[in-house]
Amino acid sequence: MAKAAARDRPAYRCAECGWHSAQWVGRCGECQAWGTVEDTTAVVVRTTSAGPVSAAARPIGEVDVEAARSRSCGVPELDRVLGGGLVPGAVLLLAGEPGVGKSTLLLEVAARFAEEGRALYVTGEESTAQVRLRADRIGAVRDGLFLAAETDLAAVLGHLDAVRPDLLVVDSVQAVSSAQVDGAPGNVSQVREVAAALIRVAKERGIATVLVGHVTKDGSIAGPRVLEHLVDVVLHFEGDRHSRLRMVRGVKNRYGASDEVGCFELTDVGIVGLPDPSGLFLTRQEEPVPGTCVTVTVEGRRPLVAELQALVAASPLANPRRTTNGLDSSRVAMVLAVLERRARVGLMTHDVYAATVGGVRITEPAIDLALALAVASAKQDQPLPAGLVAIGEVGLAGEIRSVTGVATRLAEAARLGFTTAVVPTDPGVVPAGMRVIEVRDLVGALRAAWPGATVIPFASRAH
Repeated sequence: MAKAAARDRPAYRCAECGWHSAQWVGRCGECQAWGTVEDTTAVVVRTTSAGPVSAAARPIGEVDVEAARSRSCGVPELDRVLGGGLVPGAVLLLAGEPGVGKSTLLLEVAARFAEEGRALYVTGEESTAQVRLRADRIGAVRDGLFLAAETDLAAVLGHLDAVRPDLLVVDSVQAVSSAQVDGAPGNVSQVREVAAALIRVAKERGIATVLVGHVTKDGSIAGPRVLEHLVDVVLHFEGDRHSRLRMVRGVKNRYGASDEVGCFELTDVGIVGLPDPSGLFLTRQEEPVPGTCVTVTVEGRRPLVAELQALVAASPLANPRRTTNGLDSSRVAMVLAVLERRARVGLMTHDVYAATVGGVRITEPAIDLALALAVASAKQDQPLPAGLVAIGEVGLAGEIRSVTGVATRLAEAARLGFTTAVVPTDPGVVPAGMRVIEVRDLVGALRAAWPGATVIPFASRAH
């Protein structure tokens, strides 16, 4: 009897991380997510006999690859991230904050796709009239583009039978629900069931499918984590609502590189791709300004020239402020500590503000040296020389570490007219006409940035 009771005892599992529990709890004990623990009691049937197969196994050399050839979606920047375009039968998940431009971008993609085939745009959050108004504004009205406002999964599958599209866009997967599953639209069970059904139909019929996903307040994709494992491509749509810049970042891609980035500009007539976005991240000043330094960051495989700005002001507070915008706050704190301890730049009684230009977010360590130079420039109220860029990672001992792709970064800086670069040792191929200053530590970089200066006694005295 005791063994039978143990078998009948319900088991509970977290839909996000897979954590198990003998009893139901409202919050997962592993990932701390709320409302994700579900009853997984089921009868386990052990299968030992062989069953029918869907298709006979063939030598890999005889498998037809034409069915997996990508097709351009008509937006070059998005094709860049996808690795060439959309693959028939592939399922793509595009997530982003509200108002960032997901629906506008996908409506344009659907219109371009409809020029040579059929596209079905299913909206669960707007009416068809609202989508039509947006399509008129961005010039996305096509005969091959079909609109449907549905929130029921069965109705969406019915539209697929009637239209037989080459591309399906569902905006959004959290707004569609299935009558076969209990719960409100958007909960874990509903999202998993809807996504599984749409993925199954996409694979069976070879329909390129794009699912729009919501994000939580911390920026992660809402819904079960298994959703990201089921789909073929996961893209994040990023951008500050106060900036024109929008970036599509690849997180997962079964058909191409997963580290590519596409840049777009949000305008009154839609979203326009930016094949050369570096100019958005620079401010053109006639004279150098203290507290600014230019660096070259790499997003995916694309080098982008960006400007960092810093402001240092005396603080009346016991704990001075450290405010960042577009930068990793912990990384900024580390660079400030190295400046204080290794280069003796006094910052303990000063507020420090650091930001990027153009709304771009940069987190890679290669910008450490440029940040340090910008802060030192602001502290001493001495501008850096015109035409200078700085590339390098700053270590806790004050050393300047090498970073990947220095030659590519220098080539991009030279293309935009920069003539001097402060970089770690052994930078590789140096572009013609560019003067490269190799430095080993932070003090050497500060002295190289202001050669011969006597008013900037870095590391020569305590502050």
